[in-house]
Amino acid sequence: MSKCEYMKRFSIYIVLCTLSLSTLLSSCGVYRKYKSQTEVPDDLYGSGDSIAQAAMADSATIADISWREFFRDPLLQTLIDSALVRNTDLRAARVAVEQAQASLTAAKLAYLPSLTLNPQASISSTMGTNGSFGAASYTYHIPLQLDWNIGIAGSVTVQKRKAQAVLEQAKYTRDATRANLISSVAQYYFRLLLLDRELEILLLTDSLWNVSLETERALWENGKAYSTAVNQMESSNLTVKTQILDTKRNILATENALCKLLRMTPRHVERNAWGTFELPDRFSTGVPALLLEKRPDVRVADQQLAEAFYNTAAAKAAFYPSFSLQGLIGWTNNGGIIADPGALLLKAAASLVQPIFAQGKLRANLKIAKLSQEDKLDQYVQTVINAGNQVNEALADCQVAKDKDLIYKRQVAVLHLAYTGTHELMNAGKASYLEVLTAQESLLKAQLNEVENLFEGSQALIALYIALGGTSK
Repeated sequence: MSKCEYMKRFSIYIVLCTLSLSTLLSSCGVYRKYKSQTEVPDDLYGSGDSIAQAAMADSATIADISWREFFRDPLLQTLIDSALVRNTDLRAARVAVEQAQASLTAAKLAYLPSLTLNPQASISSTMGTNGSFGAASYTYHIPLQLDWNIGIAGSVTVQKRKAQAVLEQAKYTRDATRANLISSVAQYYFRLLLLDRELEILLLTDSLWNVSLETERALWENGKAYSTAVNQMESSNLTVKTQILDTKRNILATENALCKLLRMTPRHVERNAWGTFELPDRFSTGVPALLLEKRPDVRVADQQLAEAFYNTAAAKAAFYPSFSLQGLIGWTNNGGIIADPGALLLKAAASLVQPIFAQGKLRANLKIAKLSQEDKLDQYVQTVINAGNQVNEALADCQVAKDKDLIYKRQVAVLHLAYTGTHELMNAGKASYLEVLTAQESLLKAQLNEVENLFEGSQALIALYIALGGTSK
């Protein structure tokens, strides 16, 4: 038989085995795909006339709002854009996605056979009775080997889908890292605005209290006040001066922390002044399921459940037989005289392996996989409940901060008038230093409460951004 006929028969054998295997797989089928969880409790956001329920009355699409609409300060947006490019943790999360993508590609290629080329050559000679070596014998093999191992129960498909679930987890983890990075930059920025405003208030207070102190000293020198009044006012003034120093130090520390997050050397951070707490124009939420499906943690929990689902499928597939197909083609001289190109070497083999008794390992693995899948389902449900709670809390905090802002502004205006009037009465000798001191401290407290409420509102806005999934637009 000629070499061409050998090659033709060998190719026909491989094709027939492949077709038979495909028919067997199609008759057995593969495991069904995992279906993502979508059900959420009807009362996920609470019930009754809560503040959060009132804020959700419009039922629109806040979950689709870009982070630029949440954080509309142009300088803050510039900082966030820089962080998205430079931050080390986000870059690492992107690398993890690429690694998972490579694993998925490998899992897809598992459908194909492997080909290996393993050339071998040897030389041998034996010593004769006269003590000399005889003629050398040269041997060579140049085989191209094919190996194809396929699980009849669709184990390759299960592994591919599992790798897909791992890739999705990596993507959602990257999205979560991105959202957390945006929120961290916003937190530092809003804290800088808080500290700037506090420093502005303290400096103005220091200036006003210096005037009051000089007035009280003048009254004491003219015998119209006691020295204890001067000492008390000076002590309060010195307290403000220490607060100014502490605030300046906190500003520097916050700028350094923000620069570290942006992977920059310490420097001054450009920022705007703070005005009034504002919410996005489209302040509404929409259907709970539509909100929650955008949260990376819910998506990760869902894909972890998918991974557990495919682990269970793989554990079931281990009970079924596995099919292996091997083929070899090449040339060899089979020892002796070198022939060019040598004799044609052909080999084909197929094997079917059915596990019968594996010391209970297969059943144990299946039970463990099922229990892990149940645990992941419980974790998913808890993640959804936690998400609903966070949305409810963030909405309530945003609404309260918005309502309190108007109250604090009115309180500051009233107390400023009270302080001005009391100071004028002291100049006229109709009010004591205690009344002026009380008015000064009340005004300072109200001003600090106002700016603190702005900061709390900004934190609630950041919490809402995260609770709604940290939009990636």
